[in-house]
Amino acid sequence: MIRRCLFALPLLAVSALAPAYAQSCDTSFVFVNSSSSTVNEFYFDPASSANYSRDELGSGVLAPGGSKNFRAANSGMYDFLAVLENGRRVEMRGRDVCVIRRVTLTNSGMTAE
Repeated sequence: MIRRCLFALPLLAVSALAPAYAQSCDTSFVFVNSSSSTVNEFYFDPASSANYSRDELGSGVLAPGGSKNFRAANSGMYDFLAVLENGRRVEMRGRDVCVIRRVTLTNSGMTAE
């Protein structure tokens, strides 16, 4: 019985640290609209998700020249989507949210740095 407990203790310690390790990076970034169009909707979700979940701008929009700060809920690879006022969709896939600090929308697309 004691041997089982001694074996389980390291496993419990590792599993207790797993949530902290998963969020050990800074997932905050700024979204900058450097395009000439207003962004009506902005989405970012884990790349493993089949669909985008919710418009992160809510009832607001992001005018040309505007920016807004965001924080992803979890670390890992993310997909980004901006829907412009004319209905055009600009998408960027598979970016590590732990590495990027700025997502920029331009007239020619979306970039992350």
